[in-house]
Amino acid sequence: MEHLDEISVEELQDALDNVDGKKPTQRLLAAIAYKNGVTQTELAEWYDVQRRTIYNWLKRLNTDESLEQAVSDDKRTGRKRKFSKSQKEKFEETVHEPPHEVGIDAPAWTPALVQEFLEETYGVEYSIPSCRRLLKEAGLSYQKPRRSAADADEDEQEAFHDKLKKSGGKWTPP
Repeated sequence: MEHLDEISVEELQDALDNVDGKKPTQRLLAAIAYKNGVTQTELAEWYDVQRRTIYNWLKRLNTDESLEQAVSDDKRTGRKRKFSKSQKEKFEETVHEPPHEVGIDAPAWTPALVQEFLEETYGVEYSIPSCRRLLKEAGLSYQKPRRSAADADEDEQEAFHDKLKKSGGKWTPP
């Protein structure tokens, strides 16, 4: 690669002392190894990446900016939030109360209920997994309801279990 001819191994090693983070370090180490005769194919195997990735790492060094800047990624801001910080705080306060407090006839908040609430209240659309994440960020956890025989008579339950034991685990209706 022609552009690495202008950069010495010593310059790469000096830059290595001045970078932070895994990616910039990997990129400089790959460049040093390349300057010492390791092929792009071998580097790709070492780092478990495509050969094209190694090529791009080395190509980044063909710039007028410092080596430290060349191997570092620009800050990524990510997607803009769908609702403001104050709206999120209000939402979190809301889900810590039962749904009937905001006029919803439901026993508890579910991701589907949150999805509907957010669309109606704030005019924003979230997927079910995102609603799960929002509930988790609000400090809530999803719990599946357990089945219980709440209305069953304890004496009848005990009689059933005794009958089941006597029959060797085979239950037949009366």
